[in-house]
Amino acid sequence: MVVSRGGARVPVLLLAAAVAWSITGAPRSALAASPAPAALDDSEKSDVVRIEAYLSGVGTMQARFLQTTSEGRYSEGAIYLSRPGRMRIDYDPPIPIEIVATGRALVFHDRKLEQVSYLGLDSTPASILLAESVQLSGVVTIVDFERGPGAVAVTLVSTDDTGEGSITLVFSDRPLELRKWVIVDAQGVTTTVSLLGARFGMDIDPELFEFDDPYFARDPD
Repeated sequence: MVVSRGGARVPVLLLAAAVAWSITGAPRSALAASPAPAALDDSEKSDVVRIEAYLSGVGTMQARFLQTTSEGRYSEGAIYLSRPGRMRIDYDPPIPIEIVATGRALVFHDRKLEQVSYLGLDSTPASILLAESVQLSGVVTIVDFERGPGAVAVTLVSTDDTGEGSITLVFSDRPLELRKWVIVDAQGVTTTVSLLGARFGMDIDPELFEFDDPYFARDPD
């Protein structure tokens, strides 16, 4: 469900969120093919279990991020995470966008357009990584797994619709730590989000994850 204020519905693209996925307004295809799961050996299956345990164990995180796209766009900002259910993404000026996961809803606020869009958090892919227990199965399917020197990467797609795109989570290893994610959206645009100076386990003001709609009580023009 999407509810918008201040004008027409905003086509939402969550490039950093989630800590994890893209959310687009593109319609699902009723004929979308089921994804082919990656053939994982026992060592890779063990790594997936480690990744799930690591992500489930993240309580809070704060980081700067650098975002680049295959279309040549560049942006920076700050991301805050308080699991389960809460996240905040603030883009640096001149991008007038903030994204807030309040625990129940995912809120997209465009200050320039004076528009706010609401999505039920449970209905978005962001809920996977904001859930109390992270499972990289069921609603998502692992379609690729790669290991390199000191790094591991896992690529996920929606089990219901591969046409939504994919996300690759990239971790440094030993110790395991999330470093970046690469999103390929439904239109084939690639977005890379790199975490800079990530800190984990600190206290974060809970008010960061609240959102008061500035346009809710405003009289229409």
